[in-house]
Amino acid sequence: MDRPESFLVTRGGNDWDWIEGGKAFLWVSEKDGWRHIYRVGLDGQETLLTRGNFDVTSVSGCDEGRGYLYFGASPENATQRYLYRASLSKTVAPVRVTPDLAGTHGYVLSPNGHWAQHSFSSHLYMPASEWVSLPDHKALNAAESIASHLTPTPQGRQTSFFTITTADGVTMDAWMIKPANFDSTKKYPVIFYTYSEPVGSTVTDIASPGRASFFNVDDGYIFMSVEGRGAQTPKGRAWRKSIYKNVGWINVNDQAAACREVLKWPFIDASRVAVFGSSGGGSTTQNLLFRYPELYKVGLASAGVPNQLIYNTIYEERFMGVLPENRDAYLKCNPLTYAKNLQGHLLIMHGTGDHNVNYQGEEMLLNELIKYNRQFQFMPYPNRTHGITEGEGTVLHKTTLMAGFLKQWCPAGGR
Repeated sequence: MDRPESFLVTRGGNDWDWIEGGKAFLWVSEKDGWRHIYRVGLDGQETLLTRGNFDVTSVSGCDEGRGYLYFGASPENATQRYLYRASLSKTVAPVRVTPDLAGTHGYVLSPNGHWAQHSFSSHLYMPASEWVSLPDHKALNAAESIASHLTPTPQGRQTSFFTITTADGVTMDAWMIKPANFDSTKKYPVIFYTYSEPVGSTVTDIASPGRASFFNVDDGYIFMSVEGRGAQTPKGRAWRKSIYKNVGWINVNDQAAACREVLKWPFIDASRVAVFGSSGGGSTTQNLLFRYPELYKVGLASAGVPNQLIYNTIYEERFMGVLPENRDAYLKCNPLTYAKNLQGHLLIMHGTGDHNVNYQGEEMLLNELIKYNRQFQFMPYPNRTHGITEGEGTVLHKTTLMAGFLKQWCPAGGR
């Protein structure tokens, strides 16, 4: 599956890096339940450098002359990212370096840690960048600074970030985009955008958090995404690893539990609930339609994995365990297992030349749906690969297809 970029990023792509001329190295570990950075000397002695109940999201760089370690984190809000500074030699409370500008901040540091290219984005502001000095985080050119170029996003006023707590006590981050002409006295259809698998996330505070424009549909829908357990978010080791041997189970259950809470809101029309996802999100969409037909009425599943038994082993064995001893877990989580329960309207899209997710798995699902006389719509895209983008007119065709399917089975507008 094509996965959104993981939040776990380190210098050079490794979880360790030499410092002090080879006399010690930095090591990233989750051994205490949080993803932290340790200094390890050649004698094997470890020093925790990033103390606290939070995850390090990136090892940004070092200023060995001043004894500083720079890293990304967001202890208070998993949807955002900030730069922090800690000591390279001892355990002290980290210091936030990023100024008070809520959103997602990224940094590329110079080799000596004195300068950085700083990028910023949020649901309220368009992406912007600047060069700053460290550790004072001062823009090198005030006229070209981010503070001088904050441009509101087109959908910022309609977009909100919030949390949902389910009946079983799981609290999840979420975003929602309301129609521009939203009327709280009316009920609107909702489209959930989902991925929900272990190496990506969909609820991040950036300029375009949603996929509203992807559907090419008229105004009149509420777009939403919810981040459940197992997603690659900085909420601790237990949150992320809860999905082990449960890909397609715990994450799908969390999506459905969140949906139940959303359906209690007075402006949501429970008869017009759709879900869309691609790759792992396509699998999640199928599972939601099959296992929770009382909640989800329409599903748009692109390039999903209906049968994990034939997906690539480097992914499945990492998160689902090896076969054949874990076969029962695979079958429990497979959309194929529950296909006979389909009641809603399902659109399945897949490229016949998919180099990532076997097209064969989709045909297995089709046969299962046919076996039980479950009606659906299927669009194979000849020789297209996993993203279904190759070929003249392909992207427009796919978005037009989805828009038409939504208008037919989940019409827009408040009622």
